[in-house]
Amino acid sequence: MNGISLFLRLVAASLRGQARYPASAMLLTLSQFLATGIEVVAIWALFDRFGEVQGWRIGEVALFYGLVNVMFALADALGRGFDVLGTEFLRTGAFDRLLLRPRSLALQLMGHDLRISRLGRLLQGGIVLLFASAQAPIAWTPAHLALALFAIAGGVALFLGILVLQGTLAFWTVESLELANVFTYGGVEAGQYPMALYARWFRRLLTFVVPLACVAYYPGLAILGRADPLGAPAWVGWLSPLAGFAFLALSFGAWRLGVRHYASTGS
Repeated sequence: MNGISLFLRLVAASLRGQARYPASAMLLTLSQFLATGIEVVAIWALFDRFGEVQGWRIGEVALFYGLVNVMFALADALGRGFDVLGTEFLRTGAFDRLLLRPRSLALQLMGHDLRISRLGRLLQGGIVLLFASAQAPIAWTPAHLALALFAIAGGVALFLGILVLQGTLAFWTVESLELANVFTYGGVEAGQYPMALYARWFRRLLTFVVPLACVAYYPGLAILGRADPLGAPAWVGWLSPLAGFAFLALSFGAWRLGVRHYASTGS
């Protein structure tokens, strides 16, 4: 069985397990949709009151919001295994079982628990993208559509890389640290608005350390056909999503170091 087939079988087993309790799965999905919907209402109230913020209108901000939430919903669904690595695998010794299987550890963890409830955030992000298309002057040419998909793929890689780093830290801390949430949920919150609104040090953090601007802000500007107020050239948005894949590669480098550090539970 090759890696893709094994991953699909693991995902199917996870979905079948959740489908045994359809009411619970539906309620969790609905709660995700409504909880993130509160953020949409807050953004709408802000722009309804002021009209625009430093020259940015609601349709433009909605594009950033939709892109970031679609990215995170997909990454959060794929990275659940890394999120619970400390509590469900390292503390119990179940990680040894993964090591004995002749398949990639990352693949096994990504297929461990693909949560249906993440469809709530994904659906909401898609609806906001439709709203942005109606409100902002976006010409969905084939090139812009391809760029949006490229940016989403880069964003999924970026957020998955953060979750991989969170799991890697558990090799030393035994349990996953909430510090990673600063860059996952905190990153989603920050990415919902244009980077031009933030202080210089914060923009640099989200560009060169955790390159959220590279997968959301710069591609969003290219899709909108808007010049960057910070002075970045227009071509940056077409290449910047590559930073998300680079971040994921570096995260897996740290992951391999953590796996070599693992010494089992001794039980």
